[in-house]
Amino acid sequence: MIEKTVLSNGVRILTETLPEMHSVAIGIWIAAGSRHEQEHENGLAHFIEHMLFKGTARYSAADIARMVDAVGGVFNAFTAKEYTCLYIKVLHQHSARAMEVLCDIFFHSLFHEAEIEKERNVILQEISMVRDTPDDYIHDLLGHVYFGRHPLGRAILGNRKSVCAFSRQHIVDFYAREYLVPERIIIAAAGRIEHSRMLDWFGGRFEHLSGTAVPYRPAPPPRFKTVFYYRNLEQVHICFGIPGVSHQDPGRYAFAAANAILGGSMSSRLFQEIRENRGLAYAVYSCIASFHDAGVLCVYLGIPPAALPEALPIVQRELSRMCDEQVSVEELNTAKEQLKGNLLLGLESTDSRMSRLAKCELYYGMHLSVQEIIASIDALTAEDLQMLMRMLFDNGRYACVVLGPVKKDDAAAHALLTQ
Repeated sequence: MIEKTVLSNGVRILTETLPEMHSVAIGIWIAAGSRHEQEHENGLAHFIEHMLFKGTARYSAADIARMVDAVGGVFNAFTAKEYTCLYIKVLHQHSARAMEVLCDIFFHSLFHEAEIEKERNVILQEISMVRDTPDDYIHDLLGHVYFGRHPLGRAILGNRKSVCAFSRQHIVDFYAREYLVPERIIIAAAGRIEHSRMLDWFGGRFEHLSGTAVPYRPAPPPRFKTVFYYRNLEQVHICFGIPGVSHQDPGRYAFAAANAILGGSMSSRLFQEIRENRGLAYAVYSCIASFHDAGVLCVYLGIPPAALPEALPIVQRELSRMCDEQVSVEELNTAKEQLKGNLLLGLESTDSRMSRLAKCELYYGMHLSVQEIIASIDALTAEDLQMLMRMLFDNGRYACVVLGPVKKDDAAAHALLTQ
């Protein structure tokens, strides 16, 4: 059973009670992430996520870790472009401890100067780790090319210059401005817990919050350009960015199905043709990202430079083919089953259910039932996918990033520069 209560100040509390489960996952979600940063603040949301583990007025960082570990729990947090989440998963008999820790770190984190300096170095190492991993780093580069200087185009981790400049006051001010805003807060739980208990614990602690959210900048139109970043690597890494759809778009299920067919699975067209049939790449895939008002379809491959003339036309051909031809009945049915399987398998864990509960509220303001989603997936037709891809890609334009031992004036780059 799913229940929802909205406090007088706008804080939303949602519970999916599952009495047959042994565990409960409880999360505090804030509709603020890297998209809500100004340029000089790039990386602040992620920095705050780290600092929420570093001690409160009542408990040290070690105390918090021991409190969760002592009951076999899982404590984690993550930052995305449009939201931040901190959550704990425990056996149901330890739910009070989970709620106590979450409230304590949300309201009473110290953001101590000494801890900030230690964590600053940790985050700088995290940035370096991503930059040393080309198949990760290229997605940050693509975001910058595709969205430009808009916040959606910036890396969630920030950059070395911005992270080095953050002071404690920057952190405290950003936290108050973007996080302690009641209309942005969603408290979600799934598992063996009653909604009344959630209200008893969180209601009185969160109802005193006040303030109004600062609007974020609308997403810009995509920038279609090809950018080369030369590095002396064994492989050349390529990432294409094609326009996608937002979370609210009615074509979102067709978008997900088209991605599954194009490159989202081992049976997909790109994987089968580039890896299995020709042996040109170990890693080749497509993936999608959707936001409140924008989306992007990414295609990635890592190949030896000599394989560029053979591999690139395959990618371009398969993208065009999604517009020019309807997918087969077999491909469509496989994609549908893949989407439904991913959805239903996620229902087997309380943390996945908790996340789904919060994200539905975040993007739709309501719960979307599994039956409703499955019905929407089952209703998809090959014509739906073709019409959507024609709308998104029929002009044949894309953003592209090339990272590796290839330069713009190399003959191997010609196919990328003729769009």
